[in-house]
Amino acid sequence: MRALRRIWNYLVVLRLARRNKSDLARWMIRRPQLLAATGLYETSLLFSNRVDPALKELAELKVATLVTCEFCLDIGSALALKSGLTEQQITELPRYQTSPAYTELEKLVIEYAEVLTATPVVEKEELRKRLLQHLSRAQLAELAATIAWENQRARLNQGLGVRATGMSDGAACALPDR
Repeated sequence: MRALRRIWNYLVVLRLARRNKSDLARWMIRRPQLLAATGLYETSLLFSNRVDPALKELAELKVATLVTCEFCLDIGSALALKSGLTEQQITELPRYQTSPAYTELEKLVIEYAEVLTATPVVEKEELRKRLLQHLSRAQLAELAATIAWENQRARLNQGLGVRATGMSDGAACALPDR
């Protein structure tokens, strides 16, 4: 059921695109094998549902703020709202450590996204142990794959000049970390 809900959220959000709709497709259609592989991985993550989708959206959105991908911030903010995150949670990402908008687990997930997005990656065994107090090993593997994939998405989008499409226009939108 979670997968169907996430697919529905994606469809709803993608219909909100007002501009630059084909930026990524125009690039990826030139390399069909990469397009197919990307679609397969995206589908795999959509159907991997051991982790609460709101936690995954929160982690992805944090990555987008760190990498400063305008398309990822746009779609990520819209998807986060659809998955149940509040406007306060979206706008307070830069101050998550002191914000009352997040639970202990949400703060750990955001910190994990920060650690895995840092270059070079900073090993935090203690953070992984704290996360494993809340998540199973399978859930942590899914969360790590989600964060790593968002890093790949964001950097690909930036490399190709993929721009925001307006999916979060008029709603709360996360801003890049500065």
